[in-house]
Amino acid sequence: MIKTWIISTITILLAAYILPGVSATLLGALVFAIVLGVINAFIKPIILALTLPINIATLGLFTLVINAGLIMLSAKIVEGFSVDGFLAALVFSVVVFLISALFGLNNDDQ
Repeated sequence: MIKTWIISTITILLAAYILPGVSATLLGALVFAIVLGVINAFIKPIILALTLPINIATLGLFTLVINAGLIMLSAKIVEGFSVDGFLAALVFSVVVFLISALFGLNNDDQ
C-alpha cells in the first residue's frame, strides 16, 4: 500500500512535470494520490454503473471522460495540485496511466 502510494505520487509528479497544464507540489501530489485513490474506490464505480449505456455505446471511451472529471474534482479538493481545464485533465489521465503501466503499478501482483 505504501509502495503503491509512493509510485502514484512519483507518477503524478512526472506527469505534472511533462504536461504544461498541470502543476503539483510534492505535498500536493502526495495528498492528490490519496484523494484520487479514495474517489476511484468509492465514487468511480457508482458513476461507471450509472453511465454504463453510454460507455457501451462509445466502446469504453467515455471512461476517459469520467477519469478526467474525477481528476478535476480531486484537483478542486487538493491544495498544491491544479489542472487548467478538461483537456489537460484528459491528457493527464492518459499520461498517468501510461507511466503507471511502465512502473508496473497496474499489475495485481503487488
